[in-house]
Parts: sequence; structure tokens; C-alpha cells
Amino acid sequence: MAKIRSEDLFKNLEETSSSSKGYTAKDIEVLEGLEPVRRRPGMYIGGTDERALHHLAAEILDNAMDEAVAGHASRIEIELKPSDILIVRDNGRGIPVDPHPKFKNKSALEVIMTTLHAGGKFGGKVYDTSGGLHGVGASVVNALSEWMEVEVARDKRSYKQRFERGHAIGKLKDLGAAPNRRGTIVSFKPDTKIFGTSTHFSPATLHRMARSKAYLFRGVEIRWKCDPALLKPDSETPAEDVLKFPGGLLDFLKGAIGSAKTVTRPFFGQINNRDGKGTVEWAIAWAPEPESFVNSYCNTIPTHQGGTHEQGLRSGLTKSLRAYGERTGNKKVGLIMPDDLMEGACAVLSIFIREPEFQGQTKEKLSSPDAQRLVENGLRDHFDHFLSENPQEADALLNFVVASAEDRLERRQKKETSRKSATRKLRLPGKLADCTRDAPGGTEIFLVEGDSAGGSAKQARDRNTQAILPLRGKILNVASAAAGKLQQNQELSDLVQALGCGTGTRYRDEDLRYERVIVMTDADVDGAHIASLLLTFFYREMPELIAGGHLFLAMPPLYRLSHGGKSIYARDDAHKNQLLKSDFKASAKVDVSRFKGLGEMMPAQLKETTMKPGNRTLLKVEIADDDAKATGDLVERLMGKKPELRFQFIQENAVYAKDVDV
Repeated sequence: MAKIRSEDLFKNLEETSSSSKGYTAKDIEVLEGLEPVRRRPGMYIGGTDERALHHLAAEILDNAMDEAVAGHASRIEIELKPSDILIVRDNGRGIPVDPHPKFKNKSALEVIMTTLHAGGKFGGKVYDTSGGLHGVGASVVNALSEWMEVEVARDKRSYKQRFERGHAIGKLKDLGAAPNRRGTIVSFKPDTKIFGTSTHFSPATLHRMARSKAYLFRGVEIRWKCDPALLKPDSETPAEDVLKFPGGLLDFLKGAIGSAKTVTRPFFGQINNRDGKGTVEWAIAWAPEPESFVNSYCNTIPTHQGGTHEQGLRSGLTKSLRAYGERTGNKKVGLIMPDDLMEGACAVLSIFIREPEFQGQTKEKLSSPDAQRLVENGLRDHFDHFLSENPQEADALLNFVVASAEDRLERRQKKETSRKSATRKLRLPGKLADCTRDAPGGTEIFLVEGDSAGGSAKQARDRNTQAILPLRGKILNVASAAAGKLQQNQELSDLVQALGCGTGTRYRDEDLRYERVIVMTDADVDGAHIASLLLTFFYREMPELIAGGHLFLAMPPLYRLSHGGKSIYARDDAHKNQLLKSDFKASAKVDVSRFKGLGEMMPAQLKETTMKPGNRTLLKVEIADDDAKATGDLVERLMGKKPELRFQFIQENAVYAKDVDV
């Protein structure tokens, strides 16, 4: 055991004490006004990508919709101009412009646009229901815009004020009399310093957003306009459109399912202010062919991740159908689960409630407990009547759902039997971090180099569907090794056991324990070599695995580029240089950090960049039918037993090598 001298110990203590003196009250930074929004936009709109950019449009449109739902506006106009300039008009009451009692030198409009948590939707006196509850929507849009102009027509006069990056440019201007106008016009241009120059408003997305709002509140007319130059030649999005749907959600559903054959007629209805707790509207059809969906909304806000109102929908429908099955003596009704009922369902659900609770500022999931009871109890009563009044359709729906339940149970039994049989035959390697899903469908195994990368990958993975197998160092080159060495190699033996499908003539695709096999190595020379060795192994020993479309290469980033609160990732040097030119200003001091390996990445970074479906990039390994012989010759030349062939290849192709990482 090493000894520490007493004088060294005191010296270390003195150094620690002196370093702590450098951290004082002056190092505590206080962000005021809207500066927190510009520093950390992800906290308020979920990021700085295209989806976050459209969240700005949604916030302003939601404010106009709140006026319409409250009964003060009947028309909303949304217009997209070049340079990502968006204009939203309504004929509502207009934002108040009188001096605010707490900030007497500022108008209420200026307070709303420049102060977080300022608005008229907290107490419920001005709006019975609304989408904006935190008082941050308009001010966040203002903070993240290069400029914003707000014009208000109120009390027969017109007013206007301009803002730049969250700051008021001058005081509110009185534009004079406006006897025949009322409402608010908000014009803004998103800040390229926040969103970059490559992120733009999508006319199709904005038109779809406006159409959804018109479906959700049948009392409003939304007029859409877009500069024709912004539309692609083959775009189905119109340059101008008037959106008004008297049928509400039923019109929405009919447009979504088109001419598809349904099991029953659409089940739709509305509950207006049930016991003073809120309003519910729904439209549902069951169709074998179209892909099922549930589009849910709360106070016209789309809840993409569902929530308590969707739980109420599922529960109410299931309980009602089970009760009908029991009354009619159907003995299989006990098999029905909510998933069986929703498997073929095409549903649209909209609720309006006071003071809803969402998970996060982006409001993608509703968490209000009362919403579940409101939807379940109200919808169940109506569904009971629907089934009782239409016995033939009710029986058809019951048989359709029971068949779905039986199919589910049969599939689960087959998959569990197959999985258990395969597991019993195999002695799975101890270092394999297996996934929990029994069936191979949707599962994937990541082959990573070393325990360090394996540790990060295990923390970053989805335990339900993603397995991790760390491999120690560089595996055996099967193209140049003797036949007996393959069985003696522990790393390859572990790999074969984990996959469970056998090798060579004993390979059975139906025994493969994972749908995807993903080679995930470092983005450097050693990583490329290990990937080459693994590809050689699969090509020689499991060619059917490649032919079946199961083999993929992960594409981890090599660089992280950071400036301010923005971080993006680059695959290689060329990609890095491209991003530096396209996503950052030439004068920006961009911090460029290079990942030495996957093991040095934080699990959250590895998940977001390399492992999370939807974010990651995977290269599918394929061999063209007309290139099979050439592929075999190349593998033999580069990986075979004759080094002179490799030397010849290097001599022939060295002229093409640039920026070699050695």
C-alpha cells in the first residue's frame, strides 16, 4: 500500500481550499426577462429542430383558437410568406393595451409579450377553457423570433408594437381610429441564431395544423394562405384554402378513412359541459384495412403521446362492449382486452376542460385525472345505447374484436413457445444483456467492442427490445483462420450462441432470436477493422442472415459541435465541415470535440445519436444478386490467407485515400 506523507496531505488541503475561494457570489448568474428562453429553448419548445419551429406557430394559433372557443372570434387567418414570416390574424377581442397595474409604464400587451407567466388564462375568469395555461406561449415565440409585430384593433382604435429577440422596440403606438375592425394580428420571423438557416416552416405541416383546428371547433372558419413560391411543384397543399367543417370530428374521421369498408357505421357524439366538468366529442370507426390510429386533443392542443383522456376512451369502450357480450351470452367476451378493441379502431377524440394538466410545456401528454373519468363515463353511456340500438352491427363488432383477441393469444403462444424452445437449446453467454421481449419481432442486438462501450450501451438501450453483446478486442478473421479455430474462439462462440440460429449448413432463419443484428463500433480505424472482421464472419458463416435483411451497421458520430446552447453531431470530417458551414455563422467560435470511442460518450448521447429509432442512422448490409461473385472475390482478396493480394489492393487504391486516420 502506498504511503502519503503528512506534508503532502496538508499541501493538497491548502490547494483545495484556495481553489474553492474562486467560486463566489459573483459567479452566480441570474437570467432575467426572456433570456432563459434563448439560452435553453429546449426547456420551452422541446428543441431547435423543425418540430420545435412549428411549435412556435402552434402557440400563436392556439391563442387565436382560445378566442374562438370562448365565443369571441369566428374567423382566423394564417399566412406564410417568404423568409419564414408567419402571420396569424383573428377577429377576437384583441389583446388588452391599457397600462398594466403592476407595470404602469408598460401596456398589458408589452407585459404579455415580454414576461414569462403573464396572461389571462390563470384564474379562469376570462377563458373557461384554453390551450395556454402557463402564460409563456406568446412570450416564448417573441423570445425566439428575430422580430415580432403585434397589431391590435380594440375599442374602435388600432395599436401596434414591434419586438426584436424578445425586447420591445419603442412603446405601443396608437395608429388611430379603426371603427370597423377588431382582433389581433401577430407577425413574426423565427430567429436563425436559434433554429439555424436550414430549418424552415413547412406549408404542408402548417396547413394540416390549421385544418385540424377547424375540425376541432366547428364554430370557427380558418383561412389559409401561402406564397405559391414556397410550394413544391408536386405538393398537394393549396396556396389558399377556407377551412370550415360543420360536422366537426365526424368530417375529420370520414376524411381520414376515405372509402375503406368499416365493420359498423361511425360511432360519434358529443357531451357538452357534463356536470360542469367539460366537453367531450368523439368519432370512431372500426375498419380491417386502414392502419388504426387515435388522434386526441385537449382544448384543441394535439396530445401526440395520449394521456388520461385516451385511457378513458379505451376503458369506456371496452367495458361497454364486454357488458354487451355478457348480455348476449357470448362466452368469449372475457378474452377482450383494450388493445383488441383498439387494434382496428380509427378514432378522433377531443375534450375541453378547465385547467388541464400536461406533462411538460410542449403539452404532448395529458395527465389530468378527471379527464379519464369524464371521457369514460360519458362515452360509455352513449356506446351502450349505440350497441343496443344496432344489434346486428354490435354483433359484427363483437365478433371482429373477439377474433382480434384470439389472434393475439395465438401469436403470443406461438412466439413464447418458439422463444422458450430456442432458449432451452442455448446456453446464453453471461455477458449478454438480453432484452425482455419474448418474440423476435421488433428486437435487435448490438455488437459492441469492449466492456466500456458495452456499459454505455446497456444504460442507453431500450431494455424491452434492445440487447447488448460486448466483444473483447478484434475477433478472429474467419477468412484466413483454420476451420477448427472458429469453434475454439470464445468471442465467436458467444456470438453464435446469442443469435441462436446456427452457422453454415445448420443455419435456420426461424431460430434467429433478434430481428436486427447491429454492428456498433467506434468511428475510427480500429472500429472499422472490427466491423470488417464481423462482416467477414457473417458473410462466410451466415450469408442467409444478410440475405434475410437482418444485418446493419450503426453510424455513431465522430464529432460534437457546440456553440451556445446548440449541439449537433457529425459522422466524419466531411460531415463536420459541412455542418460548420451550414449550421453556424462564420464568426462563431464553435467548440469541436472528438469522441475517442463509444465508451466515452454519455449514455444519453449514445441513445439519442446512435441507438434510438427515429434519430439514428443505420446502414443495411446487402449483396446485390449481380455482384455476388465480385463480393466473394473482394472478401478473399482483403481478408483471405494471401497477404500479397492485400498489398496489391493497397498499391492500386492508395491514390484514392485522403485524410487517413492512423
